[in-house]
Amino acid sequence: MRMKRLQIPLTVAVVVLLAVGAYFVPTVPAATMGPVTDPIGVVKVAKGQSVTIAYWLVVAGPDASLGVDSRRGIEIAIDDKKAIMGFPIKLIGEDSGCNAEGGVTAATKLASNQEVVAAIGSSCSSEAVPGAPILWKAGIVTVSPSNTAPKLTAADRGPDFDGYLRTAHNDLVQGKVAAEFARKSLKVGKAATIHDGSPYAEGLANAFADNFKKLGGTITSQEAIAPTDTDMRPVLTKIASGKPDLIYYPIFIAAGGFVTRQAKEVAGLQNVKLMSADGTFSPDFYKAGGDAVIGMYHTSPDLSEKALGTRYTAFLQKHKQKYGENPLSAFHAHAYDAASMIFQAIEKVAKRDSAGNLYIGRKALRDALFATKGFRGVTGTLTCTKTGDCADPKIAVYISNSSDPAKWDPGQGPGKEPNKIYP
Repeated sequence: MRMKRLQIPLTVAVVVLLAVGAYFVPTVPAATMGPVTDPIGVVKVAKGQSVTIAYWLVVAGPDASLGVDSRRGIEIAIDDKKAIMGFPIKLIGEDSGCNAEGGVTAATKLASNQEVVAAIGSSCSSEAVPGAPILWKAGIVTVSPSNTAPKLTAADRGPDFDGYLRTAHNDLVQGKVAAEFARKSLKVGKAATIHDGSPYAEGLANAFADNFKKLGGTITSQEAIAPTDTDMRPVLTKIASGKPDLIYYPIFIAAGGFVTRQAKEVAGLQNVKLMSADGTFSPDFYKAGGDAVIGMYHTSPDLSEKALGTRYTAFLQKHKQKYGENPLSAFHAHAYDAASMIFQAIEKVAKRDSAGNLYIGRKALRDALFATKGFRGVTGTLTCTKTGDCADPKIAVYISNSSDPAKWDPGQGPGKEPNKIYP
């Protein structure tokens, strides 16, 4: 979910190089196993064994609701599918931390397991920047349900990302919707942005600013914080000097909570409108922001039945039956679709031998995923571009009229929280 360039901190880059050197070679010779020949490699699933799918998602810490929400979508997809060509599906996973270091660690662990057929993740774009190339060097294709940084699927992203796709929207779409809402619906003339240095936050803040200016608005300042910052008053005081009408801060739960709580305490910002995005779209953010979240706006995937239809309604029923609560964030349905796309692609390329073993070519699987066209998912009809954008994007704006996490049931109509107000 950052960025002007695919930049990796030096310490992370060193870890990536060490990981690549330890586990992989840059070019894998053509492999023949059973009835399959593949230039990357072949996964054999012995008769009676399981097809192993892995997730790398943030499932611990302050942003855990983002990854747990996606993991539950995968689990429901497995429940619905039950088996692939008669082989049960095994789900394993790693916590990816919602940061570059966590992405490297999670991807390296999964890449060393040659039983992994495909991966679903990561949660945050900061994990994908260093992590996706590690997986692809091991021949493991990955589909992200919630990475949204534009650069990850840009034309110049490079061959290290040839095994990367996503069912989440591109933030060029979300940034445009946020700017249109601010200008056309709220009639905002001046806005400021805050990002946390992550690919997601910086990319989305820039997309908002670019579109806001195209629509005739003025960006008074574009500021940065660290994800671990707790005192936001210095940066908010700086923002206040520009007298913005709105602050757009597409960051994550912990830092977002501090910005929300402290904004109205700063002189000159008592009446400023606050807007965040899908990185804080969770009942956990209500806990972090408290009553200060009341009246603020969020951009996020549209989770209304009007937008997604009865397939999403059926998904919600299964979710509530299985977990006893509403979804925790915005990307559960995107994760369901990521898993379902992978299952379909495996069935297209896998072959059996006379002994009943299953063989899956790694490049063949990757190619089948990129060839996805007209896939009927919970989030819409998905078709993948040559750089891995597969989403059928539907972005909405929500307003929070409550700070009670127990009332979290987004997009489900009047009286539900947060309430969809745009489009």
